[in-house]
Amino acid sequence: MSLWRSINGLGLGLQKQLFVGTDRGVLSEESFHRMISVERKRSERSGKPFLLMLLDAGSTQLSDQKSSVLAEIISTLSLSTREIDNTGWYKKSSVVGVIFPEIGMDNTLSVASTILTRVSATLGANLGPEQFNQISISFHCFPEDWDHETPQRPSNPAFYPDVVRNHSARKISRVVKRVMDIMGSALALVVLSPVFLAIALAIKLTSKGPILFRQGRVGQHGIPFVFLKFRSMHAGNDTNIHRDYVLKLIAGNAEPRGSTGNGQGVYKLTKDSRVTSVGSFLRQTSLDELPQFFNVLLGEMSLVGPRPPIPYEVEAYDLWHRRRLWEAKPGITGLWQVNGRSRVKFDEMVRLDLRYAKNWSPWLDMKILMRTPWVVLLGDDAY
Repeated sequence: MSLWRSINGLGLGLQKQLFVGTDRGVLSEESFHRMISVERKRSERSGKPFLLMLLDAGSTQLSDQKSSVLAEIISTLSLSTREIDNTGWYKKSSVVGVIFPEIGMDNTLSVASTILTRVSATLGANLGPEQFNQISISFHCFPEDWDHETPQRPSNPAFYPDVVRNHSARKISRVVKRVMDIMGSALALVVLSPVFLAIALAIKLTSKGPILFRQGRVGQHGIPFVFLKFRSMHAGNDTNIHRDYVLKLIAGNAEPRGSTGNGQGVYKLTKDSRVTSVGSFLRQTSLDELPQFFNVLLGEMSLVGPRPPIPYEVEAYDLWHRRRLWEAKPGITGLWQVNGRSRVKFDEMVRLDLRYAKNWSPWLDMKILMRTPWVVLLGDDAY
């Protein structure tokens, strides 16, 4: 049974659109990476998965042998792909990739197995055993299943070559950002040490429980870390209150609560009985956030970036919301904090985070850091 007849038998409704030869050509590495980004964003909107197949010719072959193998791979793919599929260099002159869009939600494994059988059979018939055995074929399905219970990165880097490219292009700026994080957090921890001591004593003397609140958060690339804050609530409180409201917020069903000095509602829990008297002051002044300078010093966070979410928040994310976790390291402050804070809806907060990730620079970080103290002093949206 041919590849596309098998797929049609799975009820995917894909038409047989094979082409012969290499009229379409093979996309350059930059163009192919851009196409992965386009397909990823299309999948985020539609919810329909796509497959990315990568064929690596290996690094142990001689140059002329490798060229011959790659030419055979490209020729084979030209006979095994549809017009809506895209073939290109995932890694120039080394790894060939194919994007298979618009596959069925429940049949990705079956489709991948069928494609693998077809491609392997054709390559095996046209290459010698030694050359064929050096070819590595891998399949990657987007969207990925994220598991935050493991310390490994849940997101698949194969789907983000454009982001990796942008990060590499900003290498010097990223070094400057990290130096700013180290120097800024170290200086803050030294200068504010008396404040740390005073807050610790106030918490200990007014309520039972630990001084620091430790919570699992999701960092860049979905990697979990332990987030630090001064405890502002009574120990042993019910977390379901926050969970229920946040899930409604992400779904767009939350109603604004309380009001700011301008009479606007905020998208955050207000008048929360779980908050202690000292904790209320700490939240109003954002002093409860100070221990996060330790997270910054350890490299888990940055001074500026998106706020790190709780795992149950990420589980409720739409696919496009996840991009805020991929494209920037979480921070203590960011565009959201200085442009609306709790007055904006969740989707708008994500858009601010993505705007920051796209346009960030050391100078932008400095501007956000300089605006943050004024926002903190106003304290209108802090609860």
